[in-house]
Order: sequence, then structure tokens, then C-alpha cells
Amino acid sequence: MERPVTEADLTFDHVPETDQSFENALTKARAGDRLTVDDAIELLTTGTEIGGIDSTRKEQVLEAADRRRADVVGEEVTFVANLNNNVTTACNVGCLFCNFKDAAHTFERDTEIQSAGFTKTPSESREIVADAVSRGVYEVTSVSGLHPAFALDDEHREILEAHPDPKAVNYKPPEAYEIDPGTYTDQISAMSVDGVHVHSMTPEEGYHARRGTDWSYEEVYSRLAAAGLDTVPGTAAEILVDEVRDVICPGKISTEGWLEAMEAAANVGLGLTATIMYGHVENEAHRAMHLKRVRDLQERVDGAITEFVPLSFVHQNTPLYEHDVVSGGASTDEDELMIAVSRLFLDNIDHIQSSWVKYGDEQGLKMLSCGADDFMGTILSEEITKRAGGEYGEYRSFADYVDLVTSIGRVPVERSTDYETRRVIDPDEPPFGPRLGPKSDGTPILTPEERAPPADD
Repeated sequence: MERPVTEADLTFDHVPETDQSFENALTKARAGDRLTVDDAIELLTTGTEIGGIDSTRKEQVLEAADRRRADVVGEEVTFVANLNNNVTTACNVGCLFCNFKDAAHTFERDTEIQSAGFTKTPSESREIVADAVSRGVYEVTSVSGLHPAFALDDEHREILEAHPDPKAVNYKPPEAYEIDPGTYTDQISAMSVDGVHVHSMTPEEGYHARRGTDWSYEEVYSRLAAAGLDTVPGTAAEILVDEVRDVICPGKISTEGWLEAMEAAANVGLGLTATIMYGHVENEAHRAMHLKRVRDLQERVDGAITEFVPLSFVHQNTPLYEHDVVSGGASTDEDELMIAVSRLFLDNIDHIQSSWVKYGDEQGLKMLSCGADDFMGTILSEEITKRAGGEYGEYRSFADYVDLVTSIGRVPVERSTDYETRRVIDPDEPPFGPRLGPKSDGTPILTPEERAPPADD
């Protein structure tokens, strides 16, 4: 049996070595000049001529990023009233950084293996979203495993059913499974309740929704938009450098495929977000290259990307960690520099998000002084990070946000998904609840009793 790759085995063509100096890169950052990949590498490493991260230089980068944040967006810290409704954990792609998925075959009717995961029908998704909307939520985010029974719509299912080799296109009919997830358009339509904003269908899901056809991504996203899709989350990006993707997600969409799908979604009028998932096998050169590809994409899509979300790799329960490919995730210094350099490099994206799910409250607040200005949303449910070993819960109330944001002297602001609608919250006028949604009246999303853990916890 072939020995699995380990951290010691990894070698990359792209390494953090430049002819630039840290001092020159910092001068450019402070002046607001457009940074190069080499500049970003110097800032992320606090100088490639030294070993490790220099604390004094790091603070200089953070200070420059915080000043840029203040210049671009001021003192507001934004957040959104949203729900995560992930439809299924069934997947057979095998990304090594993920512990969200459950092997798709364990969901089949004739299996003897009890699946630990879930699949929701469209009617179940509608019920979940309708309940959230009635509580004042106005955004639903949905990112799911690549269930083999998923098809884009009925026409796509007919094509997959007629394919001479269904396994080659990762397809099995719904009848093979205990629960039928429906089609992608079924799920999007089901979640499109009472004017809620549907944020779903990553490029990877878009790829799954066109497999076995010659359809363009424009065709796929046009059909999804007609079903009720509003914006596309730029997850599945991980690191947009194929030599990294070949290690951590060899079965996943390529860098060029991800960029093509995102551009196509924007071309049919859908808004976008973008992410980076860092702190695993990649190095600072890969992170800088990723930032450049996102910045270039933003120019091609005429500013359709509303926010950039750095996601620190949560390693504890993932195959990368269990197989000794990585020994841990990013350090706190790396987290802070990733936020800061994102702010300084992405001069055409106004909003940088701090993820309390990844960083926790204390460090999440610190990121708001490192260049970030958005603090995610209420979420209500967050299965992906939790299953990977995350420790920071799955719900934040508006009262939590007001307390946290005012504790650092900043202004709490409720926002819409696209940041076009905002409401400054007065911390002296409780109770605190959403007011921007179709059924938002300022009432807290959950009652104190609903927030309390069960007695046996």
C-alpha cells in the first residue's frame, strides 16, 4: 500500500522569496499604492529575509491596514440577520480539509452503514427558512455536499439518467437514497420564501449542476437565478493555486474553473462574495497569488464582489491533520496578517470580514482592528466549521453584536447582504433585533428560553 503524503513530503514551485524589501512594501501600503504579489509576500511574512514573524513589523502592517479600513469604511462594524441551511452532507469528492461531508454511499437505501449526516427535502428547507424569516431573518446561506442524486433541474436529470456511464458523471438516481434532495432549482425555489435573500450555489456546486452536459456556467446560473438565487458565495476557492489544490482537494474544481464560474454568475446579474481558506499546506506566496486572482476577478466583474472573507483552516477533525499532512492551522500572527494584507491588497473590495466562527469573539474583535469591518451574521446554524472541530458556537444575537462592537468603541450597523441598506443601532435603545427584513420588527430572533442549552447539556 502506498504511503500517504505527509507534511515533510510537500514541495512547491511557488515559494515566499522575492526581490522586494519589507520596508518598500510597507511604504507602498501606507501610501495606498497598488501592491504587487511580491509586496504582499513581504507583508505576510514581515520580510522574507528573516525567519518567523517579527512582532514590531507585524504591528506596522496591522496599523497600516486599520488606517486603510478607517479611510474606506469608517468606524462602522456591520452584520446581517442570516440563517445557514445546508441541505446535505452527502458527498464523495474527498477534500482532505473537510470533515463536513459524509460518504454518499452511506445514504443509500441498501447500505448497512448508518450515516451520521443528513439530507433535507425541499419541503423541509422551505419550513426551516420560513420559520427563520418569521423571526426576522432575511438572508439564507446554503452550501452543501455534492450529493450524487443532485441535478440542476428536471432537464438535467433526464440527461444524467440517459448517460451511458453514470459513475463517470458522479450520478445516482434519487431512488437509490433514503431521502431525495430534489434538484438544485427545487431547493433554491423552496428557500426563496417571502422575499428572503438566497445566497447559495458555490462554483463547486455550479460545476456539479452542469456535469454531463455542454452547458455553460451562464446557462446554469441563469436557471438558478430564475429559481430564486440572488448571490453566489465564493467558497470552494480554498487557495486559487492548482499546486495547492492538487494536495488538499484533487477532485475539486480547478482554479480556472472557479474563476470561470464566478465570472459567469456575475455576467447573469448575480452578486458575489469571495474567500480564502488558509493555514494548511500553502505558503505566503500562494496566499498572495490568491489575493491577486481575486483582485483581478473583481475588475472583470465590475465590482460584483461585495466582501472578502479570510477563513482560517480548522484542522482538528480533518483528514489533513489525521493523516499527518499538517500539524495544525494558522497561528494568531498569521491570522492577523491575513486580514491586514487582504485589506491593503484588495483595493477594489470595500469589505473584509472577520469570522467569529473561525476566530472566536475575542480574536474576532481584534481582527476589526487589523483591517476587517464586517462581523458575519447571526447564522442560527453552522455545521461545517463545527464538524471540523470549531469551538465557537453557531448563533450570535443582535444584543451580542451590540455588546461586542461597542466594547471596542465602534458603531454597530445592521446591513443587507449587498451592503446597500444599513441601519445604525443605538446601544441605548434595546431590545435589539433585525429591522431590515420583510418580517423584521426589531424583536430578537431567539427568545432567552430558546437560547438556553437543554438541561442535560
